Amino acid sequence: MAAMQLHWDIFCRVIDNYGDIGICWRLARQLVAEHGCHVRLWVDDLASLRPLCPLIDPSLDAQSAEGVEIRRWGTEIAAERSADVVVEAFACELPDTYLKAMAAATRKPCWINLEYLTAESWAEDCHGMASPHPVLPLTKYFFFPGFTAKTGGLLREADLLSDREHYRKQIPPHDHLKISLFCYDTAPVGDLLAALANMPQPSIVHVPPGKPLAAVMQHLPGPGPWQHGKARIEPLSFLPLDDYDRLLWQSDINFIRGEDSFVRAQWAAKPFIWQIYQQDEGAHLVKLSAFLDRYCTTMGAAQAQAVKAMFTAWNGGALELAKAFQNFVDNRQAITEANRAWCDHLASQDDLATALVNFCAAKV
Repeated sequence: MAAMQLHWDIFCRVIDNYGDIGICWRLARQLVAEHGCHVRLWVDDLASLRPLCPLIDPSLDAQSAEGVEIRRWGTEIAAERSADVVVEAFACELPDTYLKAMAAATRKPCWINLEYLTAESWAEDCHGMASPHPVLPLTKYFFFPGFTAKTGGLLREADLLSDREHYRKQIPPHDHLKISLFCYDTAPVGDLLAALANMPQPSIVHVPPGKPLAAVMQHLPGPGPWQHGKARIEPLSFLPLDDYDRLLWQSDINFIRGEDSFVRAQWAAKPFIWQIYQQDEGAHLVKLSAFLDRYCTTMGAAQAQAVKAMFTAWNGGALELAKAFQNFVDNRQAITEANRAWCDHLASQDDLATALVNFCAAKV
């Protein structure tokens, strides 16, 4: 790595509770652990980072965890220096004082706008695009995570897949369905609970706190756990990132949402059902369709139909969820095999942190 690339600043404003900060935290600690970078993570909501990294204290303005320097991003920031690489996560807009420090640097930093993940084809054309600042002597580069070699790839630690396989060897066999349910409170959870209650196969459903548990409690009395027909519904404590990965690895079906858990479910190589973040005028449905078109290429016709029907029903489409879910479960083994092939395909490409390091090395 070039010497001038060693210092990174990552700026994150928390929008989707844990998705944005989850991605930034994973990236920051991987840059430190695997690429020898010195990383400073600026976060406007440290309380949202605490559940993902219990080592931190949200009351502190400056601290370190897992080798990452963590700073509170308030209305003003005191930056003693601008970094060699500056990552503006998800168009969060850098503070004016920091921009001026970047512009004043003798050697200008590599300025990255880390974009949201999309499978839409236009992302390949925009990946790496340069955008000169209209006033300051700075250039911003748009960096798109993605599913092809023409994008920036997905976050994946070097040992992630081997750790997954080692962990799975320790899981005892079971006859019931293990399900993790991470969703927004707009998901059709009531229809899912009814379907699970009446399925021939018993299930255990693990529900994290927050919006997923609130959605369940709209339909079941009391704080839980609940026995609901054939389904055992069990609330979970909030899991740090690595523990959440293990929950995905041990589950037979994962309901996930947003972006961070969406990516981790694909590395789990198990059947998953994604609730995409809802956008105005149905823009999210275009993104959902673009992903399904890529993802389902690893599947036979019956499995692709089952996946598309379930994703559509879970995201508010006019399909009967109980029927779609039963068909999804009936095709679970074939979907699992297809997911392994999909995971292997994604793992054949550079991971996001490596792609970022390589991209910035040529710019600094």
